[in-house]
Order: sequence, then C-alpha cells, then structure tokens
Amino acid sequence: MELSFYSNFTNTLTAQEAQISALQQQISTGLKVQTPDQNPAAYETAALGNDQISQLSNDNTTQAAIQTQLGAANNAYSSVTSLLDNVQSIVLQALSGTTNAQNLNALSLQVQSASKQLLSAGNTIAPNGSYLFGGSRGTLAPFQPDASGNIAYFGDSGQGQATIGQGNTANTLVNGDVFTSALAGDGTSVVTANTGNGGSGQILQQGLVNVAAANAFRQGNAPITVAFAVAGNTTSYTATQGGTTISTGTLNSGGQTNLQLAGVNYEITGAPANGDSFTIAPARPQSAFALLQQISTALGSAQATPAQVAQTNQLLNQSLAGLAQYQQTVTTAQAQNGVTLQALSNAASSNTTQQTAVQTTVNNATAVDMPAAISALDQTMTAVQAAMKTFGTAQSLSLFKYL
Repeated sequence: MELSFYSNFTNTLTAQEAQISALQQQISTGLKVQTPDQNPAAYETAALGNDQISQLSNDNTTQAAIQTQLGAANNAYSSVTSLLDNVQSIVLQALSGTTNAQNLNALSLQVQSASKQLLSAGNTIAPNGSYLFGGSRGTLAPFQPDASGNIAYFGDSGQGQATIGQGNTANTLVNGDVFTSALAGDGTSVVTANTGNGGSGQILQQGLVNVAAANAFRQGNAPITVAFAVAGNTTSYTATQGGTTISTGTLNSGGQTNLQLAGVNYEITGAPANGDSFTIAPARPQSAFALLQQISTALGSAQATPAQVAQTNQLLNQSLAGLAQYQQTVTTAQAQNGVTLQALSNAASSNTTQQTAVQTTVNNATAVDMPAAISALDQTMTAVQAAMKTFGTAQSLSLFKYL
C-alpha cells in the first residue's frame, strides 16, 4: 500500500507540474494553441488568418508607397498650375495695350524663367528616387533638349499596376502626358497671321457652334485661308479650303465681324489691309515647353507699329488659348490623381478593418484567456503545495511507516 501511495502521488504531481508548465507557457506567449496537435482546427484557423493579415499588411505597405508617390505628383501639379497662372497673367498684361515694347521684353524674361521652372517640375524626382514623370523609364530625366534644342520627352506612357486590396489595383507610375498632350490654340484650331500682313486685323476664336463640324476639322488636315481685299471704304473677306471658297462677306463698319467656319465662331477685329491673310489650321498637340517658348519669343520680338502689334497680339491670343488647354489638362490630371489617392485611402481603411476582424478570429482560436489562465495557474500551484504538505505530513506519521 505504501508503494501505491507513492506511485499515485508521483503521477499526480507530474501531471500538475506539466499543467503548470503549460499554463506558464500560455501566459508568457499569450497563446493557448501553438502546435497543430494541441487543436488542429484552431491551429489551421490561426495559420490561414495570419497569412491573410500578412497579405493585408503588405497591401498597406504598397498603398503607403503609392500614396507618397502620388502625393509628390499632386504637389508637382499644383506647382505647374501656379506657374501657368502666372504666365497667363503676363500674357494678359501684354495684351492690355498698356505695356510698351521695352516692358514686353522684360516680360519675355519672366516667361523664360517660368520655362526653367516648368522643366524643373517636369524632371521632379520622386520620393523613391526615380523621375516622377518618366513613366516606366524612371531612371532617365524625362524632359531634355533634343538635337534641335527643343525640350523633348524621353520617358514613356508605361503603367505599373499594384495590388492595394482584395480585388483592387492602382497605377504606381505617372507619365509626362500632362506636359505634352494639350492641343494648341483653342483645342480645335490655330489661327496664324501671314508675316507679311500690313494691317491691324486679327482673327480670334469665340467658341464652338457645331461640335461635329469642329471635330471633323480638327481631325482633318485641310487648313482654311481667310484673305482680305480693301476697295475704298469696304473690306471684304474670302475663306477657302482646298482651293474651294467656303465663305465670303464684308466686314462691319463697327470693326468687329463674326464668321463661322468649320464649326467655330471667329471674330475679326481691327482693320486688315488689302492682301492680308490668315491661316486657320487644325489644332495639334503642342508641348507646354514649346508654348512658353512661343510666348517668350513673341514678347521678346514685339515691335510698336500697328501691324507689328497685331501680329504679336494674334500670337499671344493663340498662346493664351493654349495656356487654357494646359490649365485644363493639369486640372484633369490632378483630379484623376485625387481619385486614385482617395481610392488608396479607402482601401487602406478597408484593409485595416479586415485586419482587425481577422485578428479577432485568430485570437478567438488561439489566444489564451489570460485571467482564466492565471487563475488556473494559481489554483494548480496551490494544489501542488497542498499535496506536498499533505505528503510530508503523511510521511512523518509513525503509523504510516508500518502500513
């Protein structure tokens, strides 16, 4: 019987010590399931959940990187908008009629400075060290002088898609289209005065009257020529396209005459001289750099005769319309960028919510109930201490030695 007592005590003590060890490990790690054999279903739930949490964490890291990149693009767009607004103010000042030729030359220098700032914006270096507007060619400065000295684009239109959440992707790259894609003039046509014009006439776009006709003209290659003839006090015009007369008329004595050509309403102002002519050509893409160079050249070469002023103003008015095209282009790009940034923010919020939910599932499957575990540890240790005390007491009884 003495051997049985010792055996039972030893087995009980061993089990309690094992339980104490397990409880201590659970308390130190916070986990009640650490190996598959402890609870296969709970272990699998935790493993799958932790994999999902890891993926969501990776997605959030990707989101943060893209947000930083697009945030830099947003700042660049804002800088370009401010720059274009400043150049617009310079052109309007030049067109006001209150600036002499010397001051126009000074304004030309301001536009040259703006051109340098625009080039700097186009070659912005992103937070990740690449050129922001280079597309997939981020290691190469996207805007550089070509063999002719004109600023050319050496990037591409490449896009890189990255996963930002379950079923959601976002473009990680920005290209230089915002600096190169806008159309010259009003976006439909460009009006150019013949360099030999001797009068003070100008032809300015006043808006679309037939969208289909305007689009057809812009997509075509046939320019329109408007020529003027003066006989006494009467000035008439003839518009031809491809050798065919498409419109004729007489200028109003008030000095402003409207004519509609290829879906666009044009206004003739000033006093064209006999033999003066203008070319109305379909609008084609003009880089922002070429546009600013055009403005700078026009201001720098401005002269004072009525005919020279008309030539300069004709070019400046077309440039002003071109600036409006680029202002809209930048605004659109910034808005699209903002939509992507908002999508990234929403995806990050959704991922965080999912991470919290999955972590709760993992915790429910494997995390230890700390208060209960501590209580169980205290109870077990108390039981062991009591058993040891009882064993010591029983062992000291003299009668026990004879059992």
